[in-house]
Amino acid sequence: MVHGERIADLEPALSYPGVRIASVTRVPSRNYLFIDLAIGADAQPGKFDILFQGAGRQASYRYELRAREPGSAGRQGFASRDAIYQVMPDRFANGDPSNDSTPDTLEKANRANGSGRHGGDIAGIIGRLDYIRDLGFTQLWPTPLVENNMPAYSYHGYAATDHYRIDPRYGSNEDFRRLSQEAKKRGIGLIQDVVLSHIGSGHWWMKDLPAPDWVNYGKFVPTHHHRTAVQDPYASKEDADNFTRGWFVESMPDLNQSNPLVANYLIQNNIWWIEYAGLSGLRIDTFGYSDSAFLSEYTRRVMGEYPKLNMVGEEWSKLPTVVARWQRGKQNFDGYQAATPSMMDFPLAESMRSALADTKGHNIFGDVYETLSLDYLYPEPGNLVLFADNHDMSRIWSVAGEDFDRYRMGLVFLMTMPRIPQFYVGDEILMTSATRERNDVSYRSDFPGGWAGDKVDAFAGKGLSAQQRAAQELVRKLANWRKGQPVIHHGKLMHFGPRDNTYVYFRYDGSRKVLVAFNNNPKEMVLGTRRFREMLDGVAGGVDVLSGKRFELGKELRLPAKASVILELERAL
Repeated sequence: MVHGERIADLEPALSYPGVRIASVTRVPSRNYLFIDLAIGADAQPGKFDILFQGAGRQASYRYELRAREPGSAGRQGFASRDAIYQVMPDRFANGDPSNDSTPDTLEKANRANGSGRHGGDIAGIIGRLDYIRDLGFTQLWPTPLVENNMPAYSYHGYAATDHYRIDPRYGSNEDFRRLSQEAKKRGIGLIQDVVLSHIGSGHWWMKDLPAPDWVNYGKFVPTHHHRTAVQDPYASKEDADNFTRGWFVESMPDLNQSNPLVANYLIQNNIWWIEYAGLSGLRIDTFGYSDSAFLSEYTRRVMGEYPKLNMVGEEWSKLPTVVARWQRGKQNFDGYQAATPSMMDFPLAESMRSALADTKGHNIFGDVYETLSLDYLYPEPGNLVLFADNHDMSRIWSVAGEDFDRYRMGLVFLMTMPRIPQFYVGDEILMTSATRERNDVSYRSDFPGGWAGDKVDAFAGKGLSAQQRAAQELVRKLANWRKGQPVIHHGKLMHFGPRDNTYVYFRYDGSRKVLVAFNNNPKEMVLGTRRFREMLDGVAGGVDVLSGKRFELGKELRLPAKASVILELERAL
């Protein structure tokens, strides 16, 4: 894409070994040219000029072909062996106060404004990578870091105004590369959060659209969020179109991905970032809101370029049938296919969150059990990303009623399911939030210790309560234990129907077995082990990962009140 005053009146030309102009596309705006370059196998990295001439005018642009990293195409993406740590960069740590406000961006820092810019940045993340590593996490997911030059509410990053530029309040493109490199040194991969469906109204395109159909409807028409309409055999075309073409809000124009130039731009942009920053994967926001045909082409082309990469789509639905549609290998009734390896497991997350919030039920794990029973709907259930919460949801500590035993259940479940676990920054120190109506400010408060002068420094453990330190240690123990457990990464699952507010399941493979059990009762529960004989035959006992206590399993499993146990099982002598 070339943008300039009446650039379409000019003809482009170049001279560089192995590179030629294959085609030129002009669009309704005379200020754009789209040039397809054919790059031969013999082309070498280097810089060359693209010349533009005609109508008595001429211009030039210096273009660079960069070298790929050795083995780049075969890079390994995040997988079930990993655990993901999610941060909101603006709210995590301020490593460079000098970029809190910049001359070339509209919104200035104001930490007193819950919806404003607070100053967290890439330098702050780099300075805390050791903390993330020591907690036991092997992947890092920052919410979007590209430029969001909007007049207000720009910190969240989901309203891009330049797809190829890191927001200067976070740092530079090179800083983003350095984050990836420094993370890799610590055994941590970097996942980029990308938005395909919409942009910010301050995007430079909006001042001079390449074509009237560059954005859907050409004006604000809200989506009504009928997400099932794209796979409903009874849906009206009106509902299906509105879901994928409607705008979230007036400040977020919806992109028309059925325009092949829009589609190609987005696909090539994502490939460029993977290569430029050495990414281990992508997290794709509002996945299903994009044009379905585009999603097939997008996922096919990105995965074709990087066959071992992983990308996870956000489809916020409690219905496994809705989420499963998008995963690669899914045989849909209408023949639709995408090549998406992973999806966010909202159905299982929501069922566990509901269980933890239930203070009156006598079978609170029932929905969890039944949701898991639907894993046959997914081609690759073990490649789904499971979470207790994220930046759009009430925090797990608050959902659990600030009950440490229930909080521990949530974390043990997260770390022992056949899934890729994702953890949200601050949950390790019991950060709180609103739990009823949506309240982004409460979900996204600053991490204590990330700013000079903070009275509490959670990174160093200073100023935390005993309960917060216990939570931090619980997360550290679970995540670091999980790193060395192939049976958790790749093993099978067998679970037994919940009874009397208890729930028992096993992770197992050909050589190891792990028993996970929850007791949500205020008293000890004694479970006969005969019921679990399929898994416990020949097993004498096991040692709890969390407490170090040995449990005898000859005839009964005695679960303490409000217990969560992870037993590494021993064979009988």
